[in-house]
Amino acid sequence: MATDLPGLISYPLPTDLPDPVVDWTPDPGRCALLVHDMQRHFLRPFDPSTQPLTSLVPNTVTLAEQARRCGVPVFYTAQPADQPPEKRGLLNDYWGPGLTGSPEGARIIDELTPEDGDRVLTKWRYSAYAYTDFADQLAELGRDQLVITGVYASIGCSVTAVESFMAGVQPFLVADALGDFSRREHELALQWTGHRAGVVTDTAAVTAHWAGPGKDAGISPRPADPS
Repeated sequence: MATDLPGLISYPLPTDLPDPVVDWTPDPGRCALLVHDMQRHFLRPFDPSTQPLTSLVPNTVTLAEQARRCGVPVFYTAQPADQPPEKRGLLNDYWGPGLTGSPEGARIIDELTPEDGDRVLTKWRYSAYAYTDFADQLAELGRDQLVITGVYASIGCSVTAVESFMAGVQPFLVADALGDFSRREHELALQWTGHRAGVVTDTAAVTAHWAGPGKDAGISPRPADPS
């Protein structure tokens, strides 16, 4: 039986981030930003009045705006509203037909509408790389670091991070610009990726690196809600 999205998601963001195993830092001259699956269908289960959504959305907006100011390419993934079963493959067994027949659900949320110059990848699997030319586009742009935001942390975001690692692209998961089904799954995604394939960071750290020494990032990330 196929899995469905949960009815309501509400949990405080994880605050215990894994210590970095490597000394990578997000360099604006090497980075691209990925806004992963921030579509209405996937955000529908989140309680709009609480975390993680109240941090996930504004912090992702912060990163996208800062990226554009710093010349960091902004990529989006978006699953299409027309997904023939043969295109979805084994996703059918786990998740059913997905967004098929839901043009409204396939829309990226208004707060993160792609701007001129941003790039949108049509998404077919968990990884942003699968059945896309994402790797080629990163190579053409001379980018070998990827800052990852969006949903769901333990599925597409962490799988994309692992595939980045295997392709020689340094991945960064932005802990307070991610969402998942539960705090436990969010934490597990951060811990596994941070210990095996990437660096776990937060919005304030990324914007500070992108702004450069002695410069103001210009936008303050939304602090974690203790509730």
